[in-house]
Amino acid sequence: MSATPIEAMLFDKDGTLFDFHATWSVWAHDAILDLAEGDMDLARHVAREMLYDYEKMEFLPASPFIASTNRQCAEHLAAVLPRTTVDEIEGFLSRSAVSAPLQPAVPLAPFLDELAGQGVVLGVMTNDAELVAHAQLRSAGVADRFAFIAGFDSGHGAKPDPDPLLAFAAVAGVAPSRTVMVGDSTHDLVAGRAAGMLTLGVLTGTALTEDLAAYADAVLPDIGHIPAWMATR
Repeated sequence: MSATPIEAMLFDKDGTLFDFHATWSVWAHDAILDLAEGDMDLARHVAREMLYDYEKMEFLPASPFIASTNRQCAEHLAAVLPRTTVDEIEGFLSRSAVSAPLQPAVPLAPFLDELAGQGVVLGVMTNDAELVAHAQLRSAGVADRFAFIAGFDSGHGAKPDPDPLLAFAAVAGVAPSRTVMVGDSTHDLVAGRAAGMLTLGVLTGTALTEDLAAYADAVLPDIGHIPAWMATR
């Protein structure tokens, strides 16, 4: 019996399309100091709250900021930045994220074109803001490859809720069972399973194979291995 054909693929953004540490761990180093208004002691305190190693310039795997929305991050940070409101922190995170030093996990344009050439409808669902997602994908030169780009604030909900994934399937006109959710966190894969989709884990975030394996149909080093995985199904 042949495998169910894959007709649509939904990608997480950070840690999936873009290497997490090369992009966000680098961005966080300066962003934390900006939030602390140059106070290095406060910056280190903020880093500890974020589970971010300021010396190594990397998020720790258990950091709640890896899969959280900007609002959730802001609410958490407000507890250690009492002179700054949640709204101000959220606004800063959204503005500064637009200029994050994006590092694609693989050359994105040829990779996405290869999938589209096989008739696969492509989308992005991130727990980042939709405005940031559009800006970053435009900066990477690939926004036009996606039929669907959504963030936590797009009106569909946020992962691990399956609703934004089902919204993509509806836009794509593809059954969830013929759709793949690709992500670097359990949030992504739990959402995919709840939506009735195939799930692929990638190791360009902070999670290890053993973190993702229980929720994934396969765990790959990065998205560049997806065409070979599809060919072997």
